[in-house]
Amino acid sequence: MSSTSEVRPIATRKYTKIADDLRRQIIDGRLAPGSRFPTLAEIQETFEVAEGTAHQATRVLLNEGLIETKPGAQTRVRERPEVIRLVRSWYLEPPSGSPWHADMAAQGRVGSMEAHSEAENALPAIAERLAIATGDPVERTTYTYMADDKPTFLATSWEPLGLTGGAKSKSQGPEGGPVGGYGIVRRLRDMGVSVTHAVEEIVPRTLTGPEAQKLGLRAGIAIVVIERTYFTEDDLPVETADMIITPPYRPRFEIPVRAEEEDELDDMGA
Repeated sequence: MSSTSEVRPIATRKYTKIADDLRRQIIDGRLAPGSRFPTLAEIQETFEVAEGTAHQATRVLLNEGLIETKPGAQTRVRERPEVIRLVRSWYLEPPSGSPWHADMAAQGRVGSMEAHSEAENALPAIAERLAIATGDPVERTTYTYMADDKPTFLATSWEPLGLTGGAKSKSQGPEGGPVGGYGIVRRLRDMGVSVTHAVEEIVPRTLTGPEAQKLGLRAGIAIVVIERTYFTEDDLPVETADMIITPPYRPRFEIPVRAEEEDELDDMGA
């Protein structure tokens, strides 16, 4: 008797298949941005399913932010996301001032932000990212970034208060003091600490209620969180942050390449 067992494929629910079909139509442009999305009755007729199944399929696309609905109005395909470039704020440092303000000014926008800092004890996940012990003191700063007075991105950063043997104690916080708002690279450089590189990880999740309220969006929609951590040349983490990317906006990464890196790419045939 054979010891191997047959692996059966997992059954896909009907509403998932319908959502896949409609999602593809949106991605392909057959359901154009701003166009009317099929009604529940139309979905029922097209796919020969019950109203409940049509409703579940529609709910999936609502949660993904691909369609939007308002009371008393037809459900429509969401307009294509506005492209917001994230260049200086992540990879380069401006000669002076906030990276966010410089990035927005380069795009002809007015950038502003709201920030709030407070000390707290590091939770396990943050302690792991900062290579410190759970419960060690950190400074948590929450940000709401705005472009032309419209909430655009949310971010939260954590910096260890015991950074590099007390160097952090000379600072007045991310948004305070003579170099407040300049970004972690410039602030630590002024304290004699060299930040050499950053690592970013992409984490998918859904938007929480408090986050949705700040951004004027609906809780539960699919978002992407970019977990970014800055390091010194000795691989010491000096700041970790979460940047929330929501469906109405699309970040475009423009990463500068140094001349020696161009030569390396040429050598590899890239």
